[in-house]
Parts: sequence; structure tokens; C-alpha cells
Amino acid sequence: IVIDADYRIVAANDAYREAFPAAGDVVGRRCYEVSHGYAVPCDQAGESCPRRRAAESAHYQRVLHVHHTSRGEEYVQVHMYPLRAGGEITLFVEHMTALPVARAARTPGGLVGRSPAFVRMMEQVSRVAPTDTAVLLLGETGTGKEMVARAIHEASARSAAPFVAVDCSGLAETLVESELFGHERGAFTGALARKTGLVEAAAGGTLFLDEVGDIPLGLQVKLLRLLETGMFRRVGSVEAHHADFRLIAATHRDLTRRVRDEQFRADLYYRIAAFPIRLPPLRERREDIPALAQSLLARLETARARTLSSAAIDCLARHDFPGNVRELRNILERASLLADGDTIDVEHLPPEVGAGADAGEPGTALREAERQALQEALAGPAGSRREIARALGISERTLYRKLRRYGLK
Repeated sequence: IVIDADYRIVAANDAYREAFPAAGDVVGRRCYEVSHGYAVPCDQAGESCPRRRAAESAHYQRVLHVHHTSRGEEYVQVHMYPLRAGGEITLFVEHMTALPVARAARTPGGLVGRSPAFVRMMEQVSRVAPTDTAVLLLGETGTGKEMVARAIHEASARSAAPFVAVDCSGLAETLVESELFGHERGAFTGALARKTGLVEAAAGGTLFLDEVGDIPLGLQVKLLRLLETGMFRRVGSVEAHHADFRLIAATHRDLTRRVRDEQFRADLYYRIAAFPIRLPPLRERREDIPALAQSLLARLETARARTLSSAAIDCLARHDFPGNVRELRNILERASLLADGDTIDVEHLPPEVGAGADAGEPGTALREAERQALQEALAGPAGSRREIARALGISERTLYRKLRRYGLK
């Protein structure tokens, strides 16, 4: 699309019109209204506005947004180009591309979320996925590191080739080398036939080393040599083979501390950490829990579809989830087995989660009071959203997040 300085669409191609058919004729309407359903520009609604950034910098800008399209909500990479006339910027060309990562997010086991912490992570994923740069995923247990690794692979030029995952913590030290590089027949007792290693199996694709921080020091040297030379030898062989794979590593450990403690080689760390991405724990993106919980419920292989009561959602949103998304999935699977009807309620949640229900009554009351305060502020004479946020003592970003939470406009 082409937009003017007042955010109005002055031209749109067929692809944009097809993505937003419910919007009718988009020419003459403002871009944030069509793409997001907002009444104000993105930066006033808690998101980054590429048009404003392009106008201020006078250069191309790129941001990741969530758009409401004919396919539902999806992550869209927005490219904004300012156009000059007579030395002044008068128009902007906005080019949007639905992320392959986002398409993967709509498949079973896909990524779900739109909290600021989650969007920041997705922005990094979208930038590194099309490249061959080594990625290091950092996050607590259960945050979905393998899921993110698969999304990166699916959005890369190697997506048609294998994605090979290796759990480094689950391999015996004596077998790690054989598992990674393979072995020749007779290389050791019990090696009755030649075996292809995981490095060779990942040819042309992606090798995902999960819990890379647990690799023994002795093998770290050989892994470093593999990454530096692109060559490897099967155990029991002198013949060198070329390795062709994209490396994604992951760990829940503090690798910089392990480097200081001489438990992890510094040279290997710098080789695998070319592009580190931190995966936020669930407690840092609580606003994603309702949508994530419903998505996980839909994936469970149960006899009937179930939904969560508002009280159950409140309890889940207050829980800290030390096990993160994996813990949430286990809780929902257990609850779906305990619920006889179509609705999962507090009584079906584990005691440590449902115990917050009694303490949660004041929380529910507080949320209702918050909703009422927002409604009164919107109906009052405060004027713009910026003035309303200032009157309530919160940021505009927080205000729009709360309005979305309560379905207010």
C-alpha cells in the first residue's frame, strides 16, 4: 500500500485487498484502522509505528506487527519506505509479508502469543530465520526452545531438508561422539555395522543441539573443530566427510558462567552464540496465558472440545509456572481428564494452582473495579488516550493493553 503523512491509504494492490476483505474499499481509510482495527496510530496503541519511524529517520524501517487478516491474526513483517517529493517526505510505501514463522505458529504445536516480550522474541526470530547464522536459544525449561528452533528451520531456505534434534543431556558421554558423527563397523565392541551419525543425517538441513551446555569438555573440542572446518570423521574411520547444516543450539544453563568456571569452552561459546535469542518465561507474558491455554486445549487428543471458565483462567494467570509452557500443557491435560462437561473449572486444576481461587476473589473484584475505572475514564472529558493514560497514572502502552484485555474501545 501507499499511505500519506496522515496515515491514509492512497493506493493498495490486490494482495492487500484480499488480506482485508471485510474492510471494504481500503483507499481513503487509515492503515492502522484496516490492519489493526485501532482508532489511533500504532505507537499510541502500544506498538511500534513504522510510518512514524520512517518519517523521523527519513530511512527505510522494518518492524513486526500482528495484523487482523482474512486468515485470522498473524505475524506480518512490515517494510516501510519513505518517498520524497521536492526534498520532503510526502508518501510512504508499506510492503507487508506474512512470516513463514507465523504460518508455522498456526499448525499443531505452533507458537502462540502477542505480549511485548513474545513479540520481541518473534522479531529476532524473523530476522535470523532466513539466514544461515548460528542461533543460540536461551530459556528456562519448558519455554519451547525446540518449537522455536523448528519455526526458524521452517522459515529458512533449508526447510525442505531434515531438521535433526539432539538432546545432549540424554546421551551417555561414551556414546555422544558415535551418535553425532556415526561409526564404522568394528569401531568398538558392539559396532556390528556402519552407522550414520546425526551430523550426517542433517545434511542440507538444520542440526538442533538441545541442552548444549551439557556436552562434555572432551567432545566440545571435536564439535568446535566440526564448526570451524565443516569436516568430520566417523568413529573408527580416517576418512573426512563434509558437513552441511545450519546450527541451532539451546540451553537453560548460564553458559557465560560455565565459561568462567571452565566447564564450557569460550571459543565454542562464541562460535554457537552468533545470534542469541532469549525465550521469555510464562510469568513474563501472563497476558498470553488465556490464548495459549485455549490453543493447547485444542491440540489435546480428547473425546470432546473443552473451554476454560473465567475463574480457571484467572487462576492460571496468577500461577508462576516454573515449568512454563510444558507445565501449562500438563495441567490442562490433567484437567481435561477430570472434567466431565465441556468446561474446565477451578476444581479441575491442581491444588497448587486452584488454591489461588479463594485468594483470587479480591483479585476478581479488583479487576472488575479496574474495568469500571477504565469505562468511566473513557466516558469522561479526558479527551485523547494519552490524556486518559496520564490521568490514570499509567503509560499509553499499558492503557491499550488493558483496553484490549477488557474488550473496551
